[in-house]
Amino acid sequence: MLVDVLDSFLNWDSKFFATIGLLITRPWKLTNEFLAGRRVSYLHPVRLYLLASILFFFAISYGVKSLNLQGPGKLSPEVRAEIKTELDKENLTPAQRAKIDKALQFTSGSPNEVVKMVEKVKRKDAKHASPTPESSVTPTPSVSPEESPKEETDKKAKDEDWSDLQFGHDPFFKPKNNFEKWIEERAKLKIGEHGTNAQIFFVGFTNNLPYMVLCCIPLFALVLKILYIRKGIYYIDHLVYALHIHTFAYTAIILIGLITMGLNRVAHPVLAGWLIGLLWLTFAIQVFLSIRRVYRQGWFWSIFKFFTGGFVYLIVLFTALTITFFITLALP
Repeated sequence: MLVDVLDSFLNWDSKFFATIGLLITRPWKLTNEFLAGRRVSYLHPVRLYLLASILFFFAISYGVKSLNLQGPGKLSPEVRAEIKTELDKENLTPAQRAKIDKALQFTSGSPNEVVKMVEKVKRKDAKHASPTPESSVTPTPSVSPEESPKEETDKKAKDEDWSDLQFGHDPFFKPKNNFEKWIEERAKLKIGEHGTNAQIFFVGFTNNLPYMVLCCIPLFALVLKILYIRKGIYYIDHLVYALHIHTFAYTAIILIGLITMGLNRVAHPVLAGWLIGLLWLTFAIQVFLSIRRVYRQGWFWSIFKFFTGGFVYLIVLFTALTITFFITLALP
């Protein structure tokens, strides 16, 4: 069965290469050919979309898993050994070492962060240890009249606070209703109080994205139906174009991502930046030309509906992303 599936997709006489070639170079022609009834030589839009969707979201999921989203207590043994070696080179007191160990609970443990921690601790200790000329002559009061001992202690604790992600400790965040309290509780449970489970949460969120986009495609076709309602085009025809343009977007983004990684390795940064920008501009032009040549309208109305439809669809995608985020947060 596996050999048969691979043969139907990848043999040189199949529809696969003809469809992919037309999809990348002229996505509008693929839609026009299908709507005109010339379908034997090309893959079905749903089958083509599912193949591109699997590859695209697999790449997204792999990218999320490779990101360093580890929270406190998640440093690998190799990273801990490197940090210990670097810290042993520094002439640190036990108190300074304890402060840095506490700070590492809220960082990814990268070399730059460790260097910044060491410099900050040394700078603070040097500031407190070396008195100014005025302080050697005129003693300064330990507590000002306006500042109580408790306030001074809280201020020092705040200066020593290294946490960047502590739910429920923000003085400006006060839950006003049950929904906000629920969000805070679920965030603590799913992401972790200090972001310890952030990587697991975002992997789960990424795994839900394919279903989200699949639900958005009929809404995109509905937006097109409203924009071109006077043309009398059937909704199913808009849906075919929606499948093709999403498939083109997945394929183009994968190719641009691969080319970007290659350019960043072999080309000068300035040249790579210009080439990558040109690729994204070509991507946008292809989407615009596909709209104009599928719906066959003039330049003015094509540009107007391109930006109007794009703006409306961005709102739809943002809403869908928000819903997907809350669903991922609510799932056990």
